[in-house]
Amino acid sequence: MTYQSFLKTGVEDNAVPQAPPTEKYPPGVNYLNLFSQKGKLTVITGGAGAIGGALCEGFASCGSDVVILDTNFQPELSVHLTKTYNVQSKSYQVDITNAEDVKFVFARILEDFPERTIDTFIANAGIAWTNGSILNDGSTPEMWHRVMDVNVQGTYHCCRYAAEVFKHQGHGNLILTASMSSYISNVPNYQTCYNASKAAVRHMAKGFAVEFSGLTSPAGKIRCNSVSPGYTDTVLSSFVPTEQRARWWGLTPVGREALPQELVGAYLYLASDAASYTNGCDIQVDGGYTCV
Repeated sequence: MTYQSFLKTGVEDNAVPQAPPTEKYPPGVNYLNLFSQKGKLTVITGGAGAIGGALCEGFASCGSDVVILDTNFQPELSVHLTKTYNVQSKSYQVDITNAEDVKFVFARILEDFPERTIDTFIANAGIAWTNGSILNDGSTPEMWHRVMDVNVQGTYHCCRYAAEVFKHQGHGNLILTASMSSYISNVPNYQTCYNASKAAVRHMAKGFAVEFSGLTSPAGKIRCNSVSPGYTDTVLSSFVPTEQRARWWGLTPVGREALPQELVGAYLYLASDAASYTNGCDIQVDGGYTCV
């Protein structure tokens, strides 16, 4: 049997398609074990925030060692994870809009966790647009540029250097935090800048899913997916009056916003061995908002 790959270069062996991982599914397999993060190393940007903090707790509770990256340096968060879950954890301050800063922090992580591989990198850091219509006085080009710089360029920098590490070690799992706002235009609030930035992130994940899959031999040892949260109780929305947030909830079939902890399961699935054939996927965790 022969086949031809149209996605990668012609230097690879096209004689026989690679075999699926049947060894992972012997008779009587315990599927719960496929979801375990024990012995893995997970890096999370924005780890000092509400969603990032929930992700740190969730992955640590499932056995993963956790690296926290954030502009807000809070090493006590790593102390908490270590004491609570008996895992290794370190915190680093990093500006993801600065490519050299991101490159440097990757080197630090590999130095501080010798003979380890980065199993999962979660590009979660992001900022909101808080100025409403682009015609408002406060909606300056500089504000637009700042949101794009963090949400798009910052995510790109993280993905680029994560891919370099993944290629060298021969495997890796990349998860990007997009948003349901990458699908819809939120009402009654105006946040076109944020929506556009998260649409870029979601499509970035799809592009990298294809691009990075060919970095290993056999192909597919590097996966890239995204998660699109809906309205969530975080500082990103805390500036909005409750009356306006209540209108969001009225447009959400479950009738409320999410707790950050309710998002964690999607990330754990994408990071797990149970998701070995899940690539280029976006999981919407929005209470059904995008259904209506």
